[in-house]
Amino acid sequence: MRTVRLIFLYVCANSKFTTMFAKEIYIKRRERLCERVDSGIILLPGNVDVSMNYPENTYTFRQNSHFLYFAGLDLQGLFVTIDSETRETILFADELTMDDIIWTGPKESFKEIAATCGIETVMPVKALETFIQKAKAKERTIHFLPPYRAETAIRLSQLLGIPVQEIKYKASERLIRAIVALRSVKGPEELIELEKAAEIGYKMHEAVMANALPGVTERELAAKAEYVALSKGTGISFPTILTQRGEILHGHDHGLTLEKGNFLVCDAGAESLSHYASDFTRTIPVGGRFTQRQKELYQIVLDANNKAFDLIKPGIFYRDVHLASCLVLAEGLKSLGIMKGDMKEAVAQGAHALFMVHGLGHMMGLDVHDMEDIGENYVGYDEEISRSPQFGLSSLRMGRRLQPGFVMTVEPGLYFIPALIKKWQSEKKLTDFLNYEKALDYVGTGGIRLEDDVVVTESGNRMPGKKRLPITPEEIEGLY
Repeated sequence: MRTVRLIFLYVCANSKFTTMFAKEIYIKRRERLCERVDSGIILLPGNVDVSMNYPENTYTFRQNSHFLYFAGLDLQGLFVTIDSETRETILFADELTMDDIIWTGPKESFKEIAATCGIETVMPVKALETFIQKAKAKERTIHFLPPYRAETAIRLSQLLGIPVQEIKYKASERLIRAIVALRSVKGPEELIELEKAAEIGYKMHEAVMANALPGVTERELAAKAEYVALSKGTGISFPTILTQRGEILHGHDHGLTLEKGNFLVCDAGAESLSHYASDFTRTIPVGGRFTQRQKELYQIVLDANNKAFDLIKPGIFYRDVHLASCLVLAEGLKSLGIMKGDMKEAVAQGAHALFMVHGLGHMMGLDVHDMEDIGENYVGYDEEISRSPQFGLSSLRMGRRLQPGFVMTVEPGLYFIPALIKKWQSEKKLTDFLNYEKALDYVGTGGIRLEDDVVVTESGNRMPGKKRLPITPEEIEGLY
């Protein structure tokens, strides 16, 4: 097995390389980037293979999403520079050696590959260092993004002469803001790809629902979901969460056997062949029948989910949608005696966050948490709105004013976390709004999360894909 492998989407030994979209789209994206970053050199490193347990045994290659967005080349070891003043784009790439060809097969020259995304100039990777040094000698600013991989950080450190531990702090805020502005609004071609990712995600969850029976292991169900993702796309968009311990938000262990009467939370999504993501969550009773208590709790979360869809439209802050959804959750808990008092004031003070500790959703696109590698606050907040320090609300990743073309998740949840309930109880926290004894009576229920994806349209919103996954209690029970 070779360390240098060429794993990419639209090329094999007997076919011509092509990008996902027409070259004019990539050219226009780079032009729009230069309009926002109108001086200096923009440096975009692609990703490289990452070793799994020894050098030549690597994880499946995943290209850097910003590189994909502006260059569309799903290949290892590449760099792109964009001169924001002359608009010249250069691809730095090394041709395959004969040894590489023996292991990976032949391909076109990088001159031909670069032409598929509208890049005319190609240089070997070793020329990049000289190129950067010449730009620095002319006192030109080198704009780069904060790296999320050690390999990229080390390479940037070598190229730019910045200590590796300082690289992320020297990243260009101007470039970050420009990319967030461009990538936040999805173009028509991207929405088509997100539809494809949604369809794969639906099939993943359908496979889980069809097999969520007593005696089946969580591991078996997770495997069925991931089989669909691999057979229809490039794989999962994030590690699958599938657990009967739904109060553990990121339950990746998959070590339990399904027992009748338990809630099962499945939070899973796929990457399409173009790397666009989906992200859905459903909570179902093992065996297909809700108890009365389960149905009451489940309906509260479903009402909170539906409330968000009632409100999502251009011009509204997503934080306001989050808070409105939380108010529905709080009112429902009050009806069961778990909360008490004035629910508007309870939500204002964050009492509901004992049961919903996370935010309503996040941006989604080429990344399942779109662009969060360059800073969550840049993506979800801006000059108009900043992140709250309040527990629960501080975990809201997306608070910005909505625009047509935004794609986000809507994922209210309800969790009975024993350690958190006991901690707040011992602190006598927000006792005007919380009935701790009643809340403790619900410990063991686990957690419920219902997540759909949403596209903001000119007049409101829609879900991607052709249908909504079964979500009402009647629809869920009708599957069994």
